[in-house]
Amino acid sequence: MKLASATALVAAALVLGAPAAAQTKADLLAKRSRDCPGCDLTDAKLKRYDLSGANLAGAILTGANFHGAKLAGADLSGAELSGANLNKTDLRRANARGAKLNKAFVYGSDLSGANFAGADLSGALMGRTRMQQTNFEQATFVEADLRFTRMSGANLKGANLSGSDLSETNLQQAALVGANLDWTTLAKAVLSGADLTGASLVRADLIGAELRQSNLTNADLRDSRLSGIKQIGAIFDGAKLSGALMPDDTIHD
Repeated sequence: MKLASATALVAAALVLGAPAAAQTKADLLAKRSRDCPGCDLTDAKLKRYDLSGANLAGAILTGANFHGAKLAGADLSGAELSGANLNKTDLRRANARGAKLNKAFVYGSDLSGANFAGADLSGALMGRTRMQQTNFEQATFVEADLRFTRMSGANLKGANLSGSDLSETNLQQAALVGANLDWTTLAKAVLSGADLTGASLVRADLIGAELRQSNLTNADLRDSRLSGIKQIGAIFDGAKLSGALMPDDTIHD
């Protein structure tokens, strides 16, 4: 009898839980609430919504439209945002740890001071986005568009940026220790004072990049393109340079 009673209670909770979740979703869409953790908001129309400080942890937001929305300080940890439109969105100080933003649109947004540690941003379009002091430790940016972004002071330790376009990106004082930058385009990027200790930049394009005072100790720069770089004060101790196109346009042995 006790087992039957427990089973009945669980069934009742599930039945009651579904309407409650639906109501929570309805409240958010009607702008009566900002919280909807774990909700299924696939393709939701949230353009210019004020969701500052909202709790959307674990929510399914695939294809959702947040264009111009305010998400400053919001909790998006573990959320599914693949293909979402986050263009011109305020994500300052947001917590998006472990979120999935594959092929998301994040053009011209502000992620400054946010936490995207372990997030997947593969194929994301993030041109001209502000990401100063943002935490991207162990994040994945495979083949992402990061052109003209501002990432000064960002934490990119152990991040995978392979195949991404970071042309003219500002990475001044950024932490890129152990990061994967193979096959990236870093033409005219600003990396002055950046820490690239142990980073992999195999076949990376660094033509015209600013590397003053940067630390490339034990970095792997094989077959990279270093023509025209500015390297005063840069440290290359233990770096692998075989096959690299050097600043004087010679090929390193």
